[in-house]
Amino acid sequence: MKERSLWILPVIIVSQFTGTSLWFASNAVLGDLQQAWGLGDAALSYMTSSVQLGFISGTLIFAFFTISDRFSPRIVFFICSLLGSLSNLGIYLAANGLISLLVFRFITGFFLAGIYPVGMKIAAGWYRQGLGRAMGYLVGALVVGTAFPHLLKSSGQSVAWDSVMLTISAISIVGAMLMLLMVPDGPYLAKGTKFNPRAFIIIFRSRDLRSVSFGYFGHMWELYTLWAFLPVLISAYAAASGQSLNVPLWSFCVIAIGCLGCIIGGHLSLKLGSPSVAFFQLSVSGICCLLSPFLFHAPVEIFIGFLVLWGIMVIGDSPQFSALIAQTAPSELVGSALTIVTSIGFFITILSIQLTSFLINFFGPKYIFLFLVPGPIFGLANLWPYFRRHSSFDLDKLRQNR
Repeated sequence: MKERSLWILPVIIVSQFTGTSLWFASNAVLGDLQQAWGLGDAALSYMTSSVQLGFISGTLIFAFFTISDRFSPRIVFFICSLLGSLSNLGIYLAANGLISLLVFRFITGFFLAGIYPVGMKIAAGWYRQGLGRAMGYLVGALVVGTAFPHLLKSSGQSVAWDSVMLTISAISIVGAMLMLLMVPDGPYLAKGTKFNPRAFIIIFRSRDLRSVSFGYFGHMWELYTLWAFLPVLISAYAAASGQSLNVPLWSFCVIAIGCLGCIIGGHLSLKLGSPSVAFFQLSVSGICCLLSPFLFHAPVEIFIGFLVLWGIMVIGDSPQFSALIAQTAPSELVGSALTIVTSIGFFITILSIQLTSFLINFFGPKYIFLFLVPGPIFGLANLWPYFRRHSSFDLDKLRQNR
């Protein structure tokens, strides 16, 4: 059993990567779709929000009907990966404008609810010890999968958008097959309790759960908006500085490098604790938002280095927030609390993306990321009381040692 578990995690990681590559597939080819279908600039926010709304809907429905408890989670993962691949392929086969694009993006988001969270549950069924590190790798796989469509597009402008979509759908099917054939249900697979909407009330009654949940909400205000508008930021810098930058390639690099933040943060949490890691990474990410206008006056080396740092920090705290929510929720409501908090977090991304899309018409790409600053500030302010009580750092001792 121990020998098998050594190769189980790599297979889950690969399958998670291939499945979540569906998330931003259309974002990477949006420029081509805008030319082919005459889509406006607002298509970016509508399209990204559509997949987010689909994910929220799928998460709540899957939780309410306890889908991954009633059926083997690897079967659920397999079916959702197949259906997600088909809905992504539908953009190539049947879509011809904004409305049909949004419908297929919503459906893809819905089935992502059976890929990302269910992949976590499959891993939890195999790893009791070191689960935190395993989750770090899985979120890292999500990050690289999210960035992967940009990498496909970066190989050259001659790569047609339909080739990118076909490739993403194909690798998602391969990942689904790997999960089905190579990852049996784990020995620690547990049945969750039925979804309990009362957990929503618990979030606001429990001081610790409220603290870490609101910290997570602040993190989500920034995360997906940065990812969605990153190509806009890089393109604007290239135009302002006269630099020739491969926008899809650098978008891939900045998003994908976030996997290091997840993995390294997972290892550091074993020594420093999740509150310390989450607080530090959210702080640095917020500072990056605040300093973003100065990027347009920086040399290209500093610009790229800054974005790489931002990419590492903006997602690295995500696994730690998930761990903190699980730790602070009542044991009988952990699954429901995670579902509700995650759903609220993704709904916040829709608000942030739509607001950014509206404001960019008035302030332009240079200043638009300043409007993400309130997210980290709100998150840090709410996380601070929990951080003070549970951080492995003794701040009073540090002051005395000075």
